[in-house]
Amino acid sequence: MDALARRLLWIALILVAPPVAAQTYDPFYPICLQTFGIAGNSIICGYASMDQCRLTAWGGAAQCITNPYYAGAIGRTSGRGHRR
Repeated sequence: MDALARRLLWIALILVAPPVAAQTYDPFYPICLQTFGIAGNSIICGYASMDQCRLTAWGGAAQCITNPYYAGAIGRTSGRGHRR
C-alpha cells in the first residue's frame, strides 16, 4: 500500500467515525434532570435543589439525580478548623 492510499484510508475512517457526545453534566449545578423518550434520553444539569428539579420532572418520563461532577462538592469543609 503506497502513501497516498494510506492517507485516503485514514481520511475515510475519520469521516465515517460517529460523532462524540459532549459532557452532559454541568459542574456548576448539584442536581440534574434525566429525561427518557423515544428520540433518546438526555441529562440536563441546571437545578440548585432536588425540589426545583422535581417540579420540572413531575408528570413526565424523567427523574432527578445528583450530579457526580458537581464542582462545589469538592473541597467542602465544615467551617471548623481541625485540631489535634
